[in-house]
Amino acid sequence: MKLRLEDNTLRLRLSGEEVADFQQTGRLETVVLLGPSVTDRLIYALQRDETTTDPGLGVSYTAGRVVVRLPPDVADTWTASDEVSLRGEVEVADNQVVHILVEKDLGCKH
Repeated sequence: MKLRLEDNTLRLRLSGEEVADFQQTGRLETVVLLGPSVTDRLIYALQRDETTTDPGLGVSYTAGRVVVRLPPDVADTWTASDEVSLRGEVEVADNQVVHILVEKDLGCKH
């Protein structure tokens, strides 16, 4: 799974195999080590959120961890269809918006 951050946009791209794994497990996680200590890392994840009542995509951040959350019906429909992209917006501090894009990267060969 690839993460791209640009301005107020967070984008996740999943290979076909990752989409299948997400469909089965409801969660994908990647750990990027950024220094000599085990705590010097960034974790990013895509998670099927069984607890949400919000029909849109969500995002949360805690120390070194970014999680994009999908409602169950959105996750199920997306993984089982030919639909490539999911888009959402989340309001954050100072009246700003974070744009979320989750995509199937089915043409990727690397």
